[in-house]
This record gives sequence, structure tokens and C-alpha cells, in this order.
Amino acid sequence: MNARALLALLGLALAIGALPAPAQRTNAPSAVVTEIAVAELPKEARETLILIRKGGPFPYAKDGARFGNREGALPRQKRGYYREYTVKTPGERTRGARRIVAGGGGEFYYTDDHYNHFRSIRE
Repeated sequence: MNARALLALLGLALAIGALPAPAQRTNAPSAVVTEIAVAELPKEARETLILIRKGGPFPYAKDGARFGNREGALPRQKRGYYREYTVKTPGERTRGARRIVAGGGGEFYYTDDHYNHFRSIRE
């Protein structure tokens, strides 16, 4: 099959819904649409916030690593502005999907679905 025929088939598949349309990137900060109060966070997330404020010690080697915000889900900032921290998930053997991302300005964001959705943490 030549490239032209392949492109025509791909276009047809998209048109009839056989393939999902390409994801549209949203422009932050509109991607952060909700807030969550500290008291509403899971117990493990509140414990992680305490550790962040104390400067550790952190249970996971990647805690404090730079969060690149490549998807643009958080407000755009200079490289290195955001740091990520693992929120323990009971029963999970790996780091799991829950994180707190800390901004250089003192703001915090919570995700429980591995960066797909963020909620601004309200103090």
C-alpha cells in the first residue's frame, strides 16, 4: 500500500470514528479548574504536605524531582519551577498515581490520576 492510500484510509477511519481524534492540548492555567481544601485531601497527601514543608526526609528517591509540566496542565513557569512528590497509595507496591506538585511560589497542586487532572490545594 502506498503512502497516499494509507493516508486516505487513515482519514476515512477518523471520519467514521474508528480511530479517536488526536487530543487537543489545552492552554494552562485553564486546565486547573478545581480546588481542594487541605482537609479534603487523603490522609497520605496531608502527610506528604507536612514532609514538603519540613524539607523531608522523603520516602521515595524521586521526591523533589523537577516536574516539567510538559502537558501544560499547570500555569506556565520557567524550567525548574515545579517539584513533584509522591503521595503514598495504600495497597500499591509502586509509587502509584498520586502526587503533589509544589510551585516555587509556595502553591501546591494535587493529582490522583498521574498528572491527567490537577486540583489547586487551598490552605
